[in-house]
Amino acid sequence: MIALIIFLVAAVLLLAFTFLRRKSPAVFRKIEAYERLNRAVGLAVEGGTRLHVSIGRGNLFTARGGSALAGLAMLRRLSERTSLSDHPPVVTSGDASLAILSQDTLQAGYRAAGAEDQYRFTTGRLTGLTPFAFAAGTIPIMRDEKVSANVIIGDLGPEAALLADAADTENADLIAASDNLAAQSVLYASSQEPLIGEELFAAGAYLGAGKSHEASLQVQDLLRWLIILAILGGAALKFLGIGF
Repeated sequence: MIALIIFLVAAVLLLAFTFLRRKSPAVFRKIEAYERLNRAVGLAVEGGTRLHVSIGRGNLFTARGGSALAGLAMLRRLSERTSLSDHPPVVTSGDASLAILSQDTLQAGYRAAGAEDQYRFTTGRLTGLTPFAFAAGTIPIMRDEKVSANVIIGDLGPEAALLADAADTENADLIAASDNLAAQSVLYASSQEPLIGEELFAAGAYLGAGKSHEASLQVQDLLRWLIILAILGGAALKFLGIGF
């Protein structure tokens, strides 16, 4: 019941903030990783190189699906911006449902850019169904397909070290984030500008994916303060000997 109430409150707040966002411009704090990503996208289009996006291997029917959805939101915007490049972006994933959704998301990006005839379903690829099979299938793409920047956002594990090493070997940009602690530790040490914690879920807002993504950041901040107040209130009541 508590989870349902939180879900409903978050949904109402999201709708309200989305409506308010239409009347006021968004102002966000600077996150260097997204600044670097925007530069990398521009350089890839101008230089005729390829952008590689990996959305991990999180199953959408589990709690790990949140990071995959954040990756898909980012992919939608990136595909729209790079659809007319000489070398269109390629997407890798380690889950069958994610592979299908990545193809659909790519196509939606091409359609929004008015270049749907340029879309090829082979740019959305399932590279492996186990962690290290996924990494083994992704590394050749990073190495052999003229990739200048790698964007890795999603559910990963220790295999993230192999992807980070491949990006470093090819001297390619690496923008990466994960909801898995093992992957976070690896990516924090190996990526040029790591994304920390909930910064992963801000991808859509920072890339201009829509007002709802911008509003979601406000909802996150508000819920965070509510949780802080609940913790402090519970501690105060416990100190005063008041229980429920």
